[in-house]
Amino acid sequence: MQIYQLSGRNVEVTEAMREYVQEKLSRLDRYNDQITDARVTLTVRDVRNNERRNRVEVQLNVPHGIIRAEEHHADMYAAIDKASDVLERQLRKFKTRYMKQRQEGRPEPLPGPAEAAVANGGDMDDVTEFHPEIVRQKRFELRPMSAEDAVVQMEALGHDFYVFQDMQGQTGVVYRRKDGHYGLIGAN
Repeated sequence: MQIYQLSGRNVEVTEAMREYVQEKLSRLDRYNDQITDARVTLTVRDVRNNERRNRVEVQLNVPHGIIRAEEHHADMYAAIDKASDVLERQLRKFKTRYMKQRQEGRPEPLPGPAEAAVANGGDMDDVTEFHPEIVRQKRFELRPMSAEDAVVQMEALGHDFYVFQDMQGQTGVVYRRKDGHYGLIGAN
């Protein structure tokens, strides 16, 4: 597997780190040889909890979804190991599920909850079959507002996300990230 993007935040990515990441991720090819993109970010943070100092984020694009892992450790190489192990488990489960569906004559799966669980750092070991059931629908009028105003509305409602219309008439979603900051999703 070729790593298409390896970057560091607050850390210089040495050749030894690059080779170690390449070695660890190349082992994943046996589970899925159709990984189209691999992005790795190594981050060193100034935090009180030394176990969360080094963070490794890996995102693999596969034909029917995204496999993602984020791991922390006091040692960068140990964090890389942990992320590699998580990705291996997820890819193994992904491949098993995909092959089972193909053998049963089902159409190829669309990216769904399993891929979403993986993209959010979950583990596919808990995902078996998915039968969506929409238990509530909500419709509301979108009012034009800035992203900052949408964050204020989201916090006032106590929600984790908020759908709004920006000043140019485009629909956007602001959300609270795990790190306590906010994100903004918009369509092209």
